[in-house]
Amino acid sequence: MNPEVSVRVGIADDQQMVREGLRTLLQRGGFDVVGEAVDGEDAVRLARRERPDVLLMDVRMPGLDGIEATAMITADQSLASVRVLVVTTFDVDEYVFGALRAGASGFIGKDADAAELRRAVEVVAAGQSLLDPTATRHLIDRALHGPGVDPVARAKIAELTAREQDVLRLVAAGLSNDEIARELFISPATARTHVARSMIKTGARDRAQLVILAYEAGYVGRR
Repeated sequence: MNPEVSVRVGIADDQQMVREGLRTLLQRGGFDVVGEAVDGEDAVRLARRERPDVLLMDVRMPGLDGIEATAMITADQSLASVRVLVVTTFDVDEYVFGALRAGASGFIGKDADAAELRRAVEVVAAGQSLLDPTATRHLIDRALHGPGVDPVARAKIAELTAREQDVLRLVAAGLSNDEIARELFISPATARTHVARSMIKTGARDRAQLVILAYEAGYVGRR
């Protein structure tokens, strides 16, 4: 990203000490903290009022929780520029899965250090998805031991070409475009094209949404 352009960040968490800690780390990292929210409804208002580039979202908040707030924000076309980065302890898999389904662009743990937080915000602000390896492993385990295949998700994937389905499985496994290219003996540009076409065909908002689709369709761990 252009270092001359300050990323605008919002913070949504019901704990004041957490908000203060995140704000301090973000400001020291050169980010512009444009507002704070104490619950989900407040987070939606903050998103509509300030249009932050990235909104750090706690999951468990009173009233409207972070998952519901994320869903409202990502469903609002006027807020398409607002990317949600969930801040979580990763201790409940269902929250991780639910937030991705709602449209979150990624995750970071509450125990992340300043460098990890800075990288996470920059990655998400750049329009990319941040899938923490711990969260990805939890999701794969959930897919292996959770409910059966979702026929709607399976039908969406059936619209993809065989190569796009191969790429999707590798995306769901956490591989980057460069890693996918090496695995399938294709160029990184071709890998990016396959990922982009898969998102268009399935209606996925971003890479994270593709991952969730793959889990729901049984494309992770099951054949």
